Amino acid sequence: MSVSFAQIRATSDQVFTENCPTRVVLDHVMSKWGVLVLLALTDGTARWGELRRSVAGISEKMLASTLRTLEADGIVSRTAYPEVPPRVEYALTERGVELMERMMPLMEWIASNADDIVGRRA
Repeated sequence: MSVSFAQIRATSDQVFTENCPTRVVLDHVMSKWGVLVLLALTDGTARWGELRRSVAGISEKMLASTLRTLEADGIVSRTAYPEVPPRVEYALTERGVELMERMMPLMEWIASNADDIVGRRA
């Protein structure tokens, strides 16, 4: 490990505490749907329907809510084109790309170990 929790906490005694903004970011980024939407966008720009198919099981309401949240956080961008029919595309922002560069090793680890971890519970 390159950095410990104690080292992160040394930067501020409030980081990751109950009212710290880090808790909000964790909630947005690490929620089940947040992670899956971000993973889908690592492959590049996607339209609504493409995201809906990529993130199997997500409802329209949850996809809309997740995209709004990630856009408000500056992690996802939304581009609407003045066409008929309307076309809207979503993409990772520079901050989103940086986030996913850090998260992808974790996602790879989860993909490699999930069957074994869940299998132990059976």
